[in-house]
Amino acid sequence: MSNFSYQCHANCSHSHARAGVFHTPHGPVETPIFMPVGTIATVKGVTPQQLKDAESQMILANTYHLHLQPGESIIAKSGGLHKFMAWDGPILTDSGGFQVFSLSKIRKISEDGVIFKSPRDGRMINISPEKSIEIQNALGADVIMAFDECPPGQSNENVVKEATDRTYRWLKRCVNAHSRTDKQALFGIVQGGTYPNLRKAAVQDLMELDLPGYAIGGVSVGEAPELINSIVAQTAPLLPAEKPRYLMGVGTYGEMAKAIASGVDMFDCVLPTRVGRHGAALIQGERWNLKNARFKEDFGPIDPTCDCYCCQHFSRAYLNHLIKSNEILGLMLISVHNVTELVRFTRNIRNAIINDTFTKDFAKWL
Repeated sequence: MSNFSYQCHANCSHSHARAGVFHTPHGPVETPIFMPVGTIATVKGVTPQQLKDAESQMILANTYHLHLQPGESIIAKSGGLHKFMAWDGPILTDSGGFQVFSLSKIRKISEDGVIFKSPRDGRMINISPEKSIEIQNALGADVIMAFDECPPGQSNENVVKEATDRTYRWLKRCVNAHSRTDKQALFGIVQGGTYPNLRKAAVQDLMELDLPGYAIGGVSVGEAPELINSIVAQTAPLLPAEKPRYLMGVGTYGEMAKAIASGVDMFDCVLPTRVGRHGAALIQGERWNLKNARFKEDFGPIDPTCDCYCCQHFSRAYLNHLIKSNEILGLMLISVHNVTELVRFTRNIRNAIINDTFTKDFAKWL
């Protein structure tokens, strides 16, 4: 078996959903899976041990932000990203391609790559496909992403076609630049906006390169949720069945359940820690603001069915008190719960696929 392989263990008889195992140098990843985001080599407010306790299997870090601070050479000197952040499970680094979209006011795109103005010190930073791969090779994550151009969700077809074509040209440069193919799996990214013809053509181009895995990018970037679902439903089944499929930047219950029904295996999103830092808890599909006065004398746990450290030890009243007192512990505890909740949601879907009860058990999300 190569260092990277995907094995499907069960298929849903009423959808494209599947349960499998993606093998990496830092251990197996059971799919479908939600991956917490640790942009600058930390999942905000959550320790590596708490991530393990939440049964997180794989986490993300961001190439662009780590290049700015502390720099990939420092991380490489420390022994690589796993050692630097004391996480011995699989890691995925995204390429900086999302920042091409999110930092559109401080960047300039050309065929060579993208020049960013650093938000830290104003210096100009040039990231080409080759540079993105060089940084990711130095960081040492198990899965690295191709550098891509992600157009805004409402772009017209000509703009999206230009970005999709450039993404493919950049991908071929990424493949040529990648020097650690035995230790790091390079995933290609399917762009194409909300245009099924562009998505289909992009899939065909990418599959010719026979990469270890494939991602669907350019969703959740300003388009309506129903458009996201229809694009994923059309694109995911076109990707090769023997490779993992990753939907980038999606982490709500409904979007994940629908994408899993379309055949997607992997998800990431900053949602659980971002809302946690604002005092909001995710509870079986709902979002509760624990600052609200109704929790002041509520002595039950966030979720009685949850086995996370927060729910096992603390009440909603205590969390309400911590948040109102601006105590950092409150935000950390809610973040621990939220990460556990989304990891548990995808794990429960996995079990339902294995038992072939997915479409029945998760009907309200489908």
